[in-house]
Amino acid sequence: MNKQHILPVTATALLLLFWLLSSVLFIVYPWQSVMIIQFGEPLSIKKDPGLYVKTPWQDLVFFDSRVLTIDPEEPDRYITAEKENLLVDAYIKWRITDPQKYYETTLGVESTGVKRLLEVINRGLRDEIGKRTVKDVVTGEREEVMNIIRMRADEEASESFGIEIVDVRLKRVDLPLAVSENVYKNMIEERRRIANERRSTGEAEKEKIKAEADRERTIIIALAEQKSSILHGEGDAESTRIYADAYNRYREFYDFYRSLAAYEKTLGNSSDFFLLSPNSDYFRYLKDENGDN
Repeated sequence: MNKQHILPVTATALLLLFWLLSSVLFIVYPWQSVMIIQFGEPLSIKKDPGLYVKTPWQDLVFFDSRVLTIDPEEPDRYITAEKENLLVDAYIKWRITDPQKYYETTLGVESTGVKRLLEVINRGLRDEIGKRTVKDVVTGEREEVMNIIRMRADEEASESFGIEIVDVRLKRVDLPLAVSENVYKNMIEERRRIANERRSTGEAEKEKIKAEADRERTIIIALAEQKSSILHGEGDAESTRIYADAYNRYREFYDFYRSLAAYEKTLGNSSDFFLLSPNSDYFRYLKDENGDN
């Protein structure tokens, strides 16, 4: 056999060998699970990474075992306990935990699994939002709603589809325009009511504090005046006692001193004149040192 015949035969043999190997060998990557199907029936599932062998008549179904995200493009409409429409935009984090159950319910088609999972989530949202008011969903109980939906959806999805719900999050909660205006008006009125209530409480507290301060001020002033009167009285009494004691000790000097003070007040102005008897006691200390004539 010449070289012209050897090359085509070799190429054909290599192609047959490659086809044979590709039909019996397959690789499982760390982020995958692979189900081997024989004659339409699941035979086994390979979850550990590595190289595996199968027969040419067996088929493979690959599953992504990583955490996946469902993020709908459009928000869904739900009705609250007040019969108000609410637009909710949510996303779901999920992963396949039981490939065989997932395959049996979806035939390995991811879009089918996503559709069924969205039905479970939407049903849970409809039930929980229908029990609550707009205010509860928007602010007060939003975290609680997400936790309840995740737990219920995880229980149903795990049992029915072999799926674990990792997380459910409400990205955005909007109101239709007409509802938004009413809600904003109610919120403004509520805040105004709270503000007025707090102002009234503050004014009452202010008057209470002011009255208490005035009462304490009155008491302090009264006590101070009382103490001042006592001190004045004690001072006057002490002054009187000192004067009396000094007068009793030096009565003649005291009379002399008072007479000098009287002279200074009455005779200090040269334009004044008095008409008195020379024997008057007023001139007693102007006569001699003993007050004698």
